[in-house]
Amino acid sequence: MRALLTGASGAIGTEVARRLSARGAQLALSGRREAALAALARELDGITVIPADLAQRGEAERLARSALGALGEIDVVVNNAGASIQGLTWVVGDGDVGRGVMETNVWSPLALAAAIAPGMVERGQGAIVNVGSMARVAPFPHLGHYAASRAALATLTEVMRMELGPRGVRVVEVALGPVDTPASRENRILAGAEQWLDGRPGLGTAAAASAAIVDAVAGSAEGVAFYPRVLRWPYRLPGLGRRYARRAARHAQVGDTTVRSARELQALRDAESP
Repeated sequence: MRALLTGASGAIGTEVARRLSARGAQLALSGRREAALAALARELDGITVIPADLAQRGEAERLARSALGALGEIDVVVNNAGASIQGLTWVVGDGDVGRGVMETNVWSPLALAAAIAPGMVERGQGAIVNVGSMARVAPFPHLGHYAASRAALATLTEVMRMELGPRGVRVVEVALGPVDTPASRENRILAGAEQWLDGRPGLGTAAAASAAIVDAVAGSAEGVAFYPRVLRWPYRLPGLGRRYARRAARHAQVGDTTVRSARELQALRDAESP
């Protein structure tokens, strides 16, 4: 298996890389944190590291070219990279910080598919695994751009499955609930976010989330896979997720107009990392 994994320098991505490597995969790993990627390169044998900031337009296309050059062909793409901001939707608007979230979470997976899926179609096999979030069903104030990007990716994944499935290419969304990582812990600075994060089914672990992603890569799953599996119910009955979100949102401070960019949030994560 020759696989391209984005977001490999994050908590979940690092675990996915280790699990795929243990299965004998040839890996091209991408992320923004070059030191973390370098550490993985020292730990795992036979991997290619390609740093990239997918918030920048054109970076995904460059990444695809580099990965294809390194691996020759790509059997699996795991779109695990994710970006978020904190800010009221109407304050952030269509500014650069909001557009960076959409570039990372929506346009980059599409760019990678456009560059790599044609080879899969020609060979009649391959898999695209898009890591998403159930925030698309249960959003929260100050995280509107993030939730919207996840909703967009979910719809695009469903349509790509319709288009590529008959051509032998599996397309899967792995919809994650809240996971105990630096990326989720940073949201606890938002008033009311603890009720949103800590309610049912509770926080998951990076190890279990990565196992669900690798199962989607190596197995036969199609459509949507969930971690934890109980989240299939708000997916099937989205009114449950929206009601949960409205209840948690009562504790939010919607008068707070602070905007924290993806880079500021990344700095918080880096400060927390050992």
